[in-house]
Amino acid sequence: MIYTIWCGFWFLALFAVLFPFMFIFLQREEWKPYAHKMNYVWGRLFFWVIGMPVRVEYRFRPDPGQTYVFCSNHFSYLDIAVMGVIIRNYYAFVGKSAIKRAPFFGYMFAKLHIQVDRSQANSRAYSLSKGIRTLKSGRSIMIFPEGGIKAKHPPKMFHPFKDGAFTMAIQQQVPIVPIALLNNHEIFPDKKKLRMHWQPIRAVVHPPIETKGLTQADIERLKEETYRVIDESLMNQSARVVVN
Repeated sequence: MIYTIWCGFWFLALFAVLFPFMFIFLQREEWKPYAHKMNYVWGRLFFWVIGMPVRVEYRFRPDPGQTYVFCSNHFSYLDIAVMGVIIRNYYAFVGKSAIKRAPFFGYMFAKLHIQVDRSQANSRAYSLSKGIRTLKSGRSIMIFPEGGIKAKHPPKMFHPFKDGAFTMAIQQQVPIVPIALLNNHEIFPDKKKLRMHWQPIRAVVHPPIETKGLTQADIERLKEETYRVIDESLMNQSARVVVN
């Protein structure tokens, strides 16, 4: 419990210190990449202060000058912070509109990222349209294709993935980069009683899955291939834990 309080304090304190700079950078579109970099600084400082190493196996290192759709499993509220430190590209998250109600963080998210209310069809259509425009502008997209924290028995992901990420990637002919967050659900489980458990964060960034030449008829195949790549890493990690 003491470690959880320690983590919560620094999570909020560091964000509060950096928020004035984020606020300034969020006021103009051309300044927003600097706000994105402030998020990276916040994440790095946070994990350093709480003494939690972030260990990433880069089977592929994304080119900061290229555009991608990053797809990851989503089992923990820690995932957003982790993604912010393992991927250096300038990207927009596609996340729940409920985040905007969080003080300060919600303001940053609303100004910098893409909100979606999955219960509203028009909101889903708007976020899809905005995501396509974002990719067209040369900025990457980060999305959790499960559609939220829905897995009942992590590390087994919710199936099937939602279409949105794959529709955007095919529409703009940009590659999908699968990312496996191996143990965030063990560090910060999605439970009513919030607890942080210390262990090194582990993740795998996989080689991209190309979409050039694909059409909307290929969405199901692309979804399943992405699911398979992430699932294999999660299951391999789970098997190693059981053996040890």
